[in-house]
Amino acid sequence: MNKNKPTLAIYGIQDRFDYEHPFYVHDHNMAFMQNGKVEWFLQQERISRRKRDNSLHIHLKSILKEKKLLGKDYDLVFVDNVVGRTFLLQSGEVRFEAPLNTGLATGLEKGKCWWFGEEKEAWVLNHELAHMFSSLPFYGNLQDNSLLVHFDGGASLSNFSAAAYKNNQLDWLEYHWDLKPYSTLFNANALVFAIIGAKLPEQNAVPGKFMGFSGLGNYRPELGDWLKSNHFFQDIWGKTSVFFEAAKNNWGVELKSFNQKDPFIQDVAATLQELFVQEVLRKLKDLQEKTGAENLYYTGGSALNIVGNTRIVNSGIFRQVFIPPCTEDSGLALGAAAFAEWKKHGKVEENTAYLNNWGIEDYKADFSAQIISQVAEQLAAKKLIGICNNFGEAGPRALGNRSILAFAGSKELSKKLSMEKKGREWYRPLAPVALEQNVKYFTGQSTVHPLSKFMLLDFAVLPEKQQEIAGAIHADGTARFQSVSKQSDNPFLFALLQQLDKKHGIKALINTSFNAGGEPIVHTEADALQSAGKMQLDGLVLNGKFVQL
Repeated sequence: MNKNKPTLAIYGIQDRFDYEHPFYVHDHNMAFMQNGKVEWFLQQERISRRKRDNSLHIHLKSILKEKKLLGKDYDLVFVDNVVGRTFLLQSGEVRFEAPLNTGLATGLEKGKCWWFGEEKEAWVLNHELAHMFSSLPFYGNLQDNSLLVHFDGGASLSNFSAAAYKNNQLDWLEYHWDLKPYSTLFNANALVFAIIGAKLPEQNAVPGKFMGFSGLGNYRPELGDWLKSNHFFQDIWGKTSVFFEAAKNNWGVELKSFNQKDPFIQDVAATLQELFVQEVLRKLKDLQEKTGAENLYYTGGSALNIVGNTRIVNSGIFRQVFIPPCTEDSGLALGAAAFAEWKKHGKVEENTAYLNNWGIEDYKADFSAQIISQVAEQLAAKKLIGICNNFGEAGPRALGNRSILAFAGSKELSKKLSMEKKGREWYRPLAPVALEQNVKYFTGQSTVHPLSKFMLLDFAVLPEKQQEIAGAIHADGTARFQSVSKQSDNPFLFALLQQLDKKHGIKALINTSFNAGGEPIVHTEADALQSAGKMQLDGLVLNGKFVQL
């Protein structure tokens, strides 16, 4: 690799089958970095408008041509997947073949590449490391004496991997499929799919739904033993009567369907969630005791499990816990580019979460005090307001630049937004956003963990404060706060929250992603106008300008 060259990283492995919806492979993305700095980042779904899009292998040429990158010289890095290590453009103009290994490399591996009419040097970074290094663009260089963990449905040669980073040395500790039954709970378990009422093509939506639903029930240890002894009923596809019979024989529970309001079904879901968390904690504690690691970098789709993340932080196993906002596959290209830049320059610059800038590099939110006052008045009047400011967020969570905001104190308004406007299920909670000082107000905590700026933790809300955010609190009394601690976090959101607090006594807002059901988060102003019209929002902020709808 050449220190004087920028890095272009691509995650675009083709899916196994041409399904209507992304299946084994999803969330194609691409990142361009130079001198340790992110220049461009693309999540394919944002420009294609196809949820979790996996068609980069079809559209790569036109995308590069738009940026005049076809003739530019750069170091080229690909990310692999459990389905393979070959990237092949549909036209055949690009073909990259990585070495086939029986073990995971600890760095970049040189492959064979044909690139638009010529042979080109190119490398592959395994899926596991790409996940782990997706933290660097948001936290800077790795802290010494750290444990790096990836945990997801499946990477290159594992679904769980752990590496130690000490004295500038990266070493694999383990990588395997031993924890597959636990990650499978959220993406390929027949019982969970039956409870949620999902079909296999909907697997990418199941984790979020199941996490929301599991908060309705209660963990029961005896249920946990039963579920384990039955291998979590993970393979009862097309024969869910097996579960009904077992429930009747072992618990005397008569079930004829997966009624989501049945307490037994809710407790089963809560117990499965708790078993997942217990297994994660057990594994992390074991690894920490073996390595003495002070810090944890935790990535992969499992790191979107809010309950699990909170328990990891609160356990005190590690002094510091780092999770990027794009911890699932949408951050793989960022991780690969960051790894290459780190190797070339010894550093990677820290960024906010707002890196989704492909095609909207000129977006800049210029707003006035009058606009802030106007939007605050609308929100205080219980209007639904869409926000499309600056660059979009990296990852699946809207953090104020591609959000729908609403008054948080009304269950009725929350239900209207979630179910009527966005088409979400009745049991899925919305999340609040608040100034850090007000997160402390709602929770009674003296400090707020920095992971909350990416909406990656949940918080127990004080009983006497719960009514103030009744529309953004879960059945168990918790809320997934996004905290905003300073103006530089998000100038518009910071000013708006200050205005609402000082003038209207409103200390939190509902913050949900700006997209209708089944659609990606909006990217451009045109997307925002179309989506706002479809959902019949009351108003829209476009790069700092308010539009009444």
